[in-house]
Amino acid sequence: MSLENAPDEVKLAVDLIMLLENHAIPAETVLKALEIVRRDFEGKLPSPLPSP
Repeated sequence: MSLENAPDEVKLAVDLIMLLENHAIPAETVLKALEIVRRDFEGKLPSPLPSP
């Protein structure tokens, strides 16, 4: 599969991997930062509807 036809999340992942590797950021730092980013973006998701 060509990256051109890949889903947006795959394109973004590849871009992020390249950026982080090009800056030689330690894997532990990357994983900690990604956890912060994940929590931030999870907070931006619509809230689920309350159960009846």
